[in-house]
Amino acid sequence: MWWILAAIAAVLGYWLLTRPHKYWIKKGVKQGNPAFIFGESWAQTMQKQSFPEMVEMVYNMCPNTRYSGFYQFFLPTLVLKDPDLIKQITVKDFDHFVDHQPFIPEDSDPLWSNNLFALNGKRWREMRATLSPAFTSSKMKYMFSLISQSGEQFVNYFLKQNEDLITVEMKDVIANTAFGVECDSLVDRKNEFFLMGKEATDFSNFWKNLKFILYFLAPKLSDLFKVRFFSEEVNKFFTSLVKINIESREKHGIVRPDMIHLLLEARRNGLKHEESHSIQDTGFATVEEHEFTKNAKKIERVMTDQDIASQALIFFFAGFDTVSSLMSLMSYELAVNPDVQNKLVQEVDETLETCGGKITYEGLLGMKYMDMVVSESLRKWPNTVTTDRISTKPYTIEPKYPDEKPLHLEKNSSIWIPIFAIHRDPKYYPEPERFDPERFNDENKVNIKPYTYLPFGIGPRNCIGSRFALLETKILFFYILSHFRIVPVQKTPIPLVLCKKQFNLNARDGFWLGLQRRNKI
Repeated sequence: MWWILAAIAAVLGYWLLTRPHKYWIKKGVKQGNPAFIFGESWAQTMQKQSFPEMVEMVYNMCPNTRYSGFYQFFLPTLVLKDPDLIKQITVKDFDHFVDHQPFIPEDSDPLWSNNLFALNGKRWREMRATLSPAFTSSKMKYMFSLISQSGEQFVNYFLKQNEDLITVEMKDVIANTAFGVECDSLVDRKNEFFLMGKEATDFSNFWKNLKFILYFLAPKLSDLFKVRFFSEEVNKFFTSLVKINIESREKHGIVRPDMIHLLLEARRNGLKHEESHSIQDTGFATVEEHEFTKNAKKIERVMTDQDIASQALIFFFAGFDTVSSLMSLMSYELAVNPDVQNKLVQEVDETLETCGGKITYEGLLGMKYMDMVVSESLRKWPNTVTTDRISTKPYTIEPKYPDEKPLHLEKNSSIWIPIFAIHRDPKYYPEPERFDPERFNDENKVNIKPYTYLPFGIGPRNCIGSRFALLETKILFFYILSHFRIVPVQKTPIPLVLCKKQFNLNARDGFWLGLQRRNKI
């Protein structure tokens, strides 16, 4: 008798575990063949597929559709493929899709849950409206001197080595610019700031990945056990660091043109959008602040040190990982595409001469080819592999083609915009694997289909720091190419293979490249 009960229990269990994977079929939406329990996340969870490869697979598994369904474990997720539909949901009907999918319980990790990316609803609107004036072109010009100083520091470290060819792993930090912390992580690879930053952004850690899996499999269990995004050590370190920094500035009247200063200004007096039409923007990839948040109500209460620490950490987090990944990938492309690098070096030299030997903000932003190279780097290797939204209220996607019917989405439905895959769709970018900055010259960039180039996201919830990331990237490469050429070395992986152990863009064997001292005539 017991074996009959066991068989019934097994059949019932199997039915309960496979039932969630019928969600899209019942709604008449095409889907792939989800694996038992894991859905489309099986290969990526088992580290047999990188996250960007998983995004491409999901995008391509139901061709000739405006959207299709897949499963993150048991979570049904709708993939948007059609540029017009992406615009409809992320811009025109943004009020239905304001929030990101939460993946850490809100009250378990204050440092994470209070940052701009994690905030939802009214709290996000107020914080975005409060912070967005800190990222205008005029504020970037204000911070230019400090960013430039960091670029000089980076290059001077290698110039002092007095070698013709230096082999280097091209991923580093932005500590001096974002946090106002005087430390040189190139010289001291064991300083606490660098080590805490590495831990905070390391997604190859088994236990950190297990947290994400636990949330998708058992969100209520995650809530019960108060799963944290950052470790207790990282939380304490960065919170204390920012608070001590703030206390020191206020006590001694210290002013530095950095992000902490702008956050403090937002707390004291509030910041206003002060755009000057005479200031060039930071490049083609720059995303504009939407009227939705420009005109939104700002935070009425006084920003706490915890608020500032949370925002500072997410800016650091983005810079430490995503911007350093962009710089590393752009370095790789320049190394394996010497014709592109030669043309960029020529523009660097011409700009330096025009500026009288010292780069200026206007001189840097006037570099057309530099912007083309950065834009193509972000096309081929977008910082954000995919972005998501959840529906904050019921929504219907109306049919556009004869084989479609109205798709009714319930509240809290999960949506994906697969940026990495869209950027590599040959329908929009012929020969997508080829690195070709000419896609973004004056003649060609006007032909790029709207909503198919999304390196910093889209709509009111786009990346607030696009100007900062672009400015930082350009100044670093200006200084590097003023003195060095970036070349492949024996340890350089050609072709580059993406790491399968992390969610973010990283090379499996590291970004090993050579800095070859230029022989200037």
